[in-house]
Amino acid sequence: MTMQARRQRKPAARAGACCPSLEAAVDPRLFRALGDPTRLHILIGLARCCGPQTVSQAAANSAVDLSVVSRHLAILRDAGIVSVRKQGRQMFCTVRYVELAGSLRALADAIEACCPAGRGHAPGRAARGARKGGRVGL
Repeated sequence: MTMQARRQRKPAARAGACCPSLEAAVDPRLFRALGDPTRLHILIGLARCCGPQTVSQAAANSAVDLSVVSRHLAILRDAGIVSVRKQGRQMFCTVRYVELAGSLRALADAIEACCPAGRGHAPGRAARGARKGGRVGL
């Protein structure tokens, strides 16, 4: 094994030993689903409705075709963010509020457990904005 290969392996080993719960809390499907602006727009539209919507209703406020909205909803469903119920020829989509909040909360808890207050870096501007309910981008 080359020296460069050893250096590349060490940080991963240290990070896993330091924060074992973080790796378990990170679901790539969740990040993939939330990482697309169109899917976020669709999710926000569903969430504002506070109840089931058909795929056509979800697509009504979207700039993309119905078939594209349907594919985006499938990704959100596979990530566990929305549930889909078929009734006749229509598909009704509902945000899984409790599960989504639980996943995000578990991730936040795992991140905080990796570096509890008083250890590591002092909270920066982004952390203060999150505590005040502000929108934070990394």
